[in-house]
This record gives sequence, C-alpha cells and structure tokens, in this order.
Amino acid sequence: MKRKRGTPRLYLAASGVEDMPVANTEERLLALLATLEECQAFLTDRANTETARLLSLAILELRMELHKVTDSELKALCDMIASDEPVQEPVTRQLPPYLRLIK
Repeated sequence: MKRKRGTPRLYLAASGVEDMPVANTEERLLALLATLEECQAFLTDRANTETARLLSLAILELRMELHKVTDSELKALCDMIASDEPVQEPVTRQLPPYLRLIK
C-alpha cells in the first residue's frame, strides 16, 4: 500500500454549512449549543470557573446568532439592567420580545 504524499485534506465540522438548508443549519447550531452547555456544566462542577466563563461567552455569542440579536440590542438590554431607574422602554425604539426585561 502506497502512502499518500502531501498534506492531508482537512475536514472541518462547519465545512459545507453555507450550502445547507436553514433548518438543518439551525438544528446543528442547537445541537452545538447543547454540547457547549454540557461542557460548561462539567467545567463548573470541576471548579474550573475561568474556563467555564470563557465558554459562557461562546454560548452567548451562539445564542445571539440563533436569535439574530445584534450587539446594539444586547448593549441596550445591559444598559437597562445596569441602570437604577425603573425600566421604561423608549417609545422610539422597541426591543424584540425575547430581550424585554422581566422582573
């Protein structure tokens, strides 16, 4: 049997995603999200908090992509949570229902 010469071809988990139907891509992202959350729980149980925090950022980014949340929408939500004033949504700008603050 002959050895193949040259570098082996790389196959990435995400390769070909552009050609996939949207529903299939979303299913794969949801499966990835579930896996990342399991990993985060495992790291938290093992007292590896710094790594778990880094993984939580990846989870947040993936959730934002799934729900099509922009950075400015996230910043607006964080500003509302951080303010000491009662939460009042500006009349000029309505946030999507999944970003509304519930107390």
